[in-house]
Amino acid sequence: MIRAVYPGSFDPITLGHLDIIKRSLSIFDELIVCVMVNSGKSTLFTIEERLEMIRKTVTQYPNVKIESSQELLVDFMNRMDAKIVVKGLRAVSDYEWELQMALVNKKLAPNIETLLMPASEEYTYLSSSIVKEVANYGVNLEAFVPNEIIDDILKKM
Repeated sequence: MIRAVYPGSFDPITLGHLDIIKRSLSIFDELIVCVMVNSGKSTLFTIEERLEMIRKTVTQYPNVKIESSQELLVDFMNRMDAKIVVKGLRAVSDYEWELQMALVNKKLAPNIETLLMPASEEYTYLSSSIVKEVANYGVNLEAFVPNEIIDDILKKM
């Protein structure tokens, strides 16, 4: 069984994240979507809220597991017996950061590989920050996030 981890803040999960999840499932037997705690980021949603929003959007995928972690990604991966990190790339700036993180992870845990998956063209502009910004102005969120979580976002705004 090939198990991969898709880490992120998912604050909130977007259609771009969901696209990476679906595409990863065509490659791996199991995908763990892990809400990571990043001390450098302030979030709108609590960890519990983010986990619940992800659960709502992936119910049709039995081979997706949802977890959270406050530890180093490589420590989480070793604990989960996962060897592959999946990261989505929207732009060159994402590549520079994700390459640096992949090299650090490789140094810390040589058994871990990173798959950098380019975003599908229709989601290259999309980020959780964009979602929060447009939600503040009452924009219809259907083009940005899964329908299952629109009410959760609007309640929080």
